[in-house]
Amino acid sequence: MSAATGVARADEGRWQFWVDRGGTFTDVVARRPDGRLVTAKLLSENPEQYPDAAVQGIRQLLGVKAGEAVPAELIDVVKMGTTVATNALLERKGERVLLVVTRGFRDALRIAYQNRPRLFDREIVLPELLHEEAIEVDERLAADGSVVMPLDEAGARVALQQARGRGFTAVAIVLMHSYRNGEHEARLAGLARELGYTQVCASHEVSPLIRYVARGDTTVVDAYLSPVLRRYVDHVAAALPGVRLQFMQSSGGLTDAQTFQGKDSVLSGPAGGIVGMAGIAQSAGLDRVIGFDMGGTSTDVSHFAGEYERAFDTLVAGVRLRAPMMSIHTVAAGGGSILHFDGARLRVGPESAGANPGPACYRRGGPLTVTDANLMLGRIQAHHFPEVFGPNADQSLDLEVVQARFAELAQEVSAATGRDVSGEQLAQGFLDIAVANMANAIKQISVQRGYDITRYTLITFGGAGGQHACRVADELSMPRVLVHPLAGVLSAYGMGLAASTAMRERSVELPWDADGETAARRTLEELAGIARADLLAQEIPADIIQIKNIVHLRYAGTDTALPVALDGTQAMLKAFEKAYLQRFSFLMPERGLVIESVVAEAIADESGQIFQAFSEGNGSARPGGPEAADSVRMRVADEWRTCPLYRSADLRADDVIAGPAMITDANATTLVDDGWRATVTARGDMLLERAVPRPQRFAVGTDADPVMLEIFNNLFMSIAEQMGYRLQNTAHSVNIKERLDFSCAIFDSSGELVANAPHIPVHLGSMSASVQAIIQDNAGSLRPGDVYVLNNPYAGGTHLPDVTVVTPVFDQAGRDILFYVGSRGHHADIGGLTPGSMPSDSRTIEDEGVLITNFRLVENGRMQEDSMRQLLAGARYPARNIDQNLADLRAQIAANEKGREELLKMVDAFGLDVVHAYMRHVQDNAEESVRRVIATLHDGEFTQLLDNGARIQVKLKVDHETRSATLDFTGTSAQLPNNFNAPRAVTTAAVLYVFRTMVEADIPINAGGLKPLKLVVPQDSMLNPSYPAAVVAGNVETSSCVTNALYGALGVMAGSQPTMNNLTFGNAQYQYYETISGGSGAGGRFDAQGKLVGGFNGTSVVQTQMTNSRMTDPEVLELRFPVRLERYIIRQNSGGAGRWHGGNGGVRSLRFLEPMTVSTLSNGWIHPAFGAAGGQPGALGKSRVIRGNGKVEELAHADQAELQAGDMFEIETPGGGGYGAA
Repeated sequence: MSAATGVARADEGRWQFWVDRGGTFTDVVARRPDGRLVTAKLLSENPEQYPDAAVQGIRQLLGVKAGEAVPAELIDVVKMGTTVATNALLERKGERVLLVVTRGFRDALRIAYQNRPRLFDREIVLPELLHEEAIEVDERLAADGSVVMPLDEAGARVALQQARGRGFTAVAIVLMHSYRNGEHEARLAGLARELGYTQVCASHEVSPLIRYVARGDTTVVDAYLSPVLRRYVDHVAAALPGVRLQFMQSSGGLTDAQTFQGKDSVLSGPAGGIVGMAGIAQSAGLDRVIGFDMGGTSTDVSHFAGEYERAFDTLVAGVRLRAPMMSIHTVAAGGGSILHFDGARLRVGPESAGANPGPACYRRGGPLTVTDANLMLGRIQAHHFPEVFGPNADQSLDLEVVQARFAELAQEVSAATGRDVSGEQLAQGFLDIAVANMANAIKQISVQRGYDITRYTLITFGGAGGQHACRVADELSMPRVLVHPLAGVLSAYGMGLAASTAMRERSVELPWDADGETAARRTLEELAGIARADLLAQEIPADIIQIKNIVHLRYAGTDTALPVALDGTQAMLKAFEKAYLQRFSFLMPERGLVIESVVAEAIADESGQIFQAFSEGNGSARPGGPEAADSVRMRVADEWRTCPLYRSADLRADDVIAGPAMITDANATTLVDDGWRATVTARGDMLLERAVPRPQRFAVGTDADPVMLEIFNNLFMSIAEQMGYRLQNTAHSVNIKERLDFSCAIFDSSGELVANAPHIPVHLGSMSASVQAIIQDNAGSLRPGDVYVLNNPYAGGTHLPDVTVVTPVFDQAGRDILFYVGSRGHHADIGGLTPGSMPSDSRTIEDEGVLITNFRLVENGRMQEDSMRQLLAGARYPARNIDQNLADLRAQIAANEKGREELLKMVDAFGLDVVHAYMRHVQDNAEESVRRVIATLHDGEFTQLLDNGARIQVKLKVDHETRSATLDFTGTSAQLPNNFNAPRAVTTAAVLYVFRTMVEADIPINAGGLKPLKLVVPQDSMLNPSYPAAVVAGNVETSSCVTNALYGALGVMAGSQPTMNNLTFGNAQYQYYETISGGSGAGGRFDAQGKLVGGFNGTSVVQTQMTNSRMTDPEVLELRFPVRLERYIIRQNSGGAGRWHGGNGGVRSLRFLEPMTVSTLSNGWIHPAFGAAGGQPGALGKSRVIRGNGKVEELAHADQAELQAGDMFEIETPGGGGYGAA
């Protein structure tokens, strides 16, 4: 299966070169004039040997000597993918960028959607901004694109001129609603060019799609990366004068070097891999494949079923990109992923050893990695690996040091767990974990989306993919693996298969009716003309250009748009419903459809028929099969076996190799695992198939094993996350879909928490009490097909809008309850005094909405919709949008059903006794992690005062002998006559959250975390109220204060804003709720003895502590509700001073375009976020109504107001406290 090599001669015709310039290696595939393919692999950075790897690879394959010019007449085209821009983004080494925004939005990209990336980190670290400076201009458009305020062009000219004087040459222009009307941006862009800016990016041209934050980030990325990309492109072009040069875009299409933009370059290399995967799938006659690209630091997985899957919203390196990209899911499990032992579990990644020092076997003192585990088990053979290691780059991989390091780790694991384990067993365990992690990543792009993965073929590529492909396929019950001859350089090969494309998209946001469809078709016709012109400008013949038109449709009131090919109306509806049913398992025919956006793609396929040409002699199979080149020792099924090693160059079509066996070539190693069989096809591919049926049941003991502990922990969390994915994508309300104000969890048979997909901290731990209330109230009467709903705050609920749906999971016979699954979502309205069900003046639970206790929502598989509707309508203050409540409940039922299905699959795979045992083990693991933290703590106490005169008092008493602690809330205020009472479940959740943040390692959140903690919460106190106490502020406000009080008693950090700043507004037609972020507290870092060794600053305008809900994008907010966001900025100098300063709060101003009732629930207007260890408190919060006539009315921390059209609500959120004396 080797490709031919040789030196070109002018009379042989012309060459093509396909290049993937990666971060570590540059791969080159060349098509010789005679059609044969040759390859080269070089280090991407080797300045002592050559200035550029791509050019050097071309010179090497052409046989051009040093100092000689590259003969351009021999080259037809160079097609390249590059990580130059990606690396600049990751390393934050792009161009200095000036951001120009609508006045009031200078901090919009920094604040973004408010959520923090890591829920349990006390030090909140946000991605570094790409723009260096932001200036505001006076102008404003409405949501429909009409002009509210004309552009002050004179003022903009002055600001731009001053910034140009400060050295800026790149500018990103992002104005509100410019996707509707780009006139203001176009005028500013003209000004910038006139003033000498050389890189000018306007958002309506870069990404003409709704969502200000994502469009803004995309535009800044374009300005930040395009100059870097241009310099590289010019460098390559100068080295290859006269050669046609094309680059791969993130969308999977090639474009001329001069039109290659920064925003389209971020996935340039990986996109080539998907094109290559799709090409070989189609040539092999495979219509459903999963791409498995495993490299050194990570693994990329992708799905292909006849059409490229593209995402238009992607998060890369902390930056939101609203541009077409190949849909790729990345997991931090590569050959260089570092292996850890945390005292109980084995862990793989996410950290990587990189290229330097690299794995332990690289002879640079690196850590143990997945590569080392493979070497330890004989799955990599040192003497069949290039000898490029050691000080003189002439030594093989170091097996001895790997064996010694695994032996040391085995002793550590044995001592900690009491289980006798060998180095080989450890290496195998780490591989098992890595394989499970990669399989879970594939589930996210397949199983979660409704695809039957057992009907798919796994196509493996990348340097490490072939070593693990059979194992990953087994994990997913996939029957086939395809390995291409160029699997090790498939991304480069994909460059040769790719078509030239130009893609143009635009938001439409119109109902799908006759007028909307006409508008969409007209827009597509315009975009298609622009895309076609782009290709014609690249001198591509008009007769090979094809146009592909796509319409993105979604149900009204939802955010999940699905792509549908432009066709007749009924055909498009049928295609949409088929895709929606596939993804979500139900339809909503009663809801209208909305055209979200349209995409026109011009495609010109110039690649022709490309195939791998083989050396002569590689003909049909020989009698007796292929001859092994060597015999090697490899660990197979817990024993060492002698296995054949074959060189791929020696294999012929129809050769069959039975596993276990190893196949090597210059670019990769492929393992044929035991029970598998490899067949060489006529195309030169290797088709790996299961020769022996895969075991249906895994033989796993019930005793805690550090390998299986990590695998089950990840499996349990994966199920909870799959439930969350189903809920987010099928819910109707903005609260659940966009703000992610929901949580999903699985519970053991007694209702104790096993795994909780962490979205909202206040839900942590509290759902168990709701599940246990259902168990207690229905003892002996639960039946298969039953689903229950409740929001009772005296039975595990938090506040009435948080509605919990509980499903018992019965065995297949329907006799025994094995587990429970639950989902809790914040409904936009559940009744009560005010729209949004967050009244500031409620005095009893009846004032806050419909109280639901132990209601059977589904009986024998049938939803009791009429009864539920009556319940929601029958309260004194009924729900205002019952149809939306029911839609969200259906989504919660669907999420629970997903959890039920996955848990039963787990039982089938491992056995019920094993699953139950590991539910206990993961809880024990969390318990031990918390006990270790407690051992480092000291006694403490703290009193937190609330603005309403209440107090929260907590005393921490540590028992170092038992490594347990008592948290005594005696002295806390009695049950309050207002709504700041917090159900005990909320207090429990706050305690669990705080102690989880004290654990540095990533551990699961479950009931085990509470076992070392004794809570004393006096009955009928504000933290343990009785019916009919009002509680709506307790869930949001009091929970924040409990968290602050706990940190105060621990002494580890200052207070964050002591509030969630709840804002609700609405009328008979609209209801909306949001929480508004403020400053986080600064804190200290401590050693194992509790000594202060450092600290950290607080973070500005970010969700803290008991919430992490997202803010609705300002353009989406204004499109859906009659409001106008005037500004949302950082409130400078509002964080407390100290050695480490607190984070700043924010200023948010909303002008109402219709009469609305506005209700606020806040705290910290009288008592600020406290400073600690000598630090100063943060600034107090404030809120006010500014009437249309200019009159200002100050509001209390919990207040309500009637606003008329033209009135404005404004809030200044509290800052966080400082830590340590300045």
